[in-house]
Amino acid sequence: MSALRFVSLVALAIWLGGMIAIGGVAAPAAFAVLDASRAATLVGEILRRFHLVSYGAAAIVLVSFTIMALVGPRPHLLGARLVTTIAMLAAMLVSGLWVDRRIAEMRREIGAPVSSLPESDDRRVAFGRLHGISTLLMLAATIGGVVLVYWEARDPR
Repeated sequence: MSALRFVSLVALAIWLGGMIAIGGVAAPAAFAVLDASRAATLVGEILRRFHLVSYGAAAIVLVSFTIMALVGPRPHLLGARLVTTIAMLAAMLVSGLWVDRRIAEMRREIGAPVSSLPESDDRRVAFGRLHGISTLLMLAATIGGVVLVYWEARDPR
């Protein structure tokens, strides 16, 4: 049982740590040292690859929780943990399969840095909206990850 708990914690740490590292370190650093177009391309590729990592981490966490529940002892707040993990996965799926893909398509269609468009341009406004949605989805998943780590730290097992 401790092996499953360890595996789920490592997967969660990779998932949560990746989100924090991308949002707090990689993206700001890319935009600080590269021109906007290259920075956006780099961060977009990092996110594309990280989404795959997050899907795998979610699967590992969900399978681990399920096996722990079947074999026993059940993790404290198992239902809430499962719902939180599924919500995190859903946020990452929407972000990776819809929002980030649409952002990449818009960047290709525009063919120039989005920041070069007038602020009133409908494409820039739509891009800003999608970027905001992407940020909120990542934030929601990050908060869910912090909650899961908190519950794990408090679990008396």
